[in-house]
Amino acid sequence: MSFENPSREQIGEILAAAGNIAVVGLSDKTDRTSYMVAGAMQSRGYRIIPVNPSVDGEILGEKCYHTLAEIPEPVDIVNVFRRSEYCADVAREAAGIGARVLWLQQGIVSQEAADIAAEHDMIAIMDRCIKVEEAITMKGRSRL
Repeated sequence: MSFENPSREQIGEILAAAGNIAVVGLSDKTDRTSYMVAGAMQSRGYRIIPVNPSVDGEILGEKCYHTLAEIPEPVDIVNVFRRSEYCADVAREAAGIGARVLWLQQGIVSQEAADIAAEHDMIAIMDRCIKVEEAITMKGRSRL
């Protein structure tokens, strides 16, 4: 069975209901795409939780965790800025913390990660930029 992303309408509903978004691979370097995308989402009112094992301290004013398992609060979306070969492990970690959505950024595809997400009743989104989808689907809408 081939993978299919949720519809734009469903993505809009996911984003409208999103609370905490853990960003795996969020860089502390301001010129990196992950930093710019997460910063844009934060400016739109989303709670960003950085996850990067090589960063101690904060990114975008939020405490950075080394793993998803270290995050002491619920996570709705795990937004992934890692190469495809690392995504299955991230999917397993996301399942382990009870995340609702596994979101692989634009250019990232992993059927194995999508299968793991499905096995754990998570919604998988692949090869889509969360910032672009938010701009398209949330235009004029307020979050729940």
